Amino acid sequence: MGPLALAYGIVVYVAFFASFLYLILFIGGDMTAFVGAPKSLDWGSSPLDGTPPAIVNLLLLVLFGVQHTVMARQSFKRVWTKLVGWPVERSTYVLATTALLVALYVFWIPMPGIVWSVDTQVLSVILTALFFLGFGLVLLSTFLINHFELFGLMQVWYRFNGKPMPEPVFHTPFLYKSVRHPLYLGWVIAFWATPTMTVGHLLFAAAWTIYIFIALGYEERDLIRLFGDKYRKYMEEVPAILPIGRRKGGSG
Repeated sequence: MGPLALAYGIVVYVAFFASFLYLILFIGGDMTAFVGAPKSLDWGSSPLDGTPPAIVNLLLLVLFGVQHTVMARQSFKRVWTKLVGWPVERSTYVLATTALLVALYVFWIPMPGIVWSVDTQVLSVILTALFFLGFGLVLLSTFLINHFELFGLMQVWYRFNGKPMPEPVFHTPFLYKSVRHPLYLGWVIAFWATPTMTVGHLLFAAAWTIYIFIALGYEERDLIRLFGDKYRKYMEEVPAILPIGRRKGGSG
């Protein structure tokens, strides 16, 4: 199983990373139009053209959120791992995420009506820079914790070498000393930083932001179960997403 698991993990990772790169183009719209992507939040066709776009798009976003939340829970993993095996559990989760991202790209129906648009070139450049900064923050955050474990490569590599996975260790590198979830902060910046906010983009950004705060609660409960008082103390001292202030018990 080792070589097959490794090959599976690598293929899934490559597919996911390609879908992640396309997400930048999909959300970016005019900001990334120079790449020539065939589909974005604001343009392109859908096999479901002619159906109510708000309903279709919301269903796609809800489906992604349900998959992402349910498959990430420890209770689900305990059952799921018995079926697929621990080496490929994470890769299978990543594969499901990739499939739903692709479905989002294919079936999303653009809603290009303009909600607001900035008038100055300077502000447009700033918002575009923030957009790319947000995605950069997302990617950096994954490497600060463990990029290859997060996307399943570490698990299949350990299985290939016949070694058990090491026990998780609680640590707070770099950005994690300022906020508990810099990855979520990066997503929020990337979703909302745009010179032109369309109806579709607003729906997408609002739905994903709501999902982030729902997911954050589930994730922190899992982390408390895993690390106990260490994580509780961390929650008291470090804010969740915005790097301002400290919670009760913090050092200032």
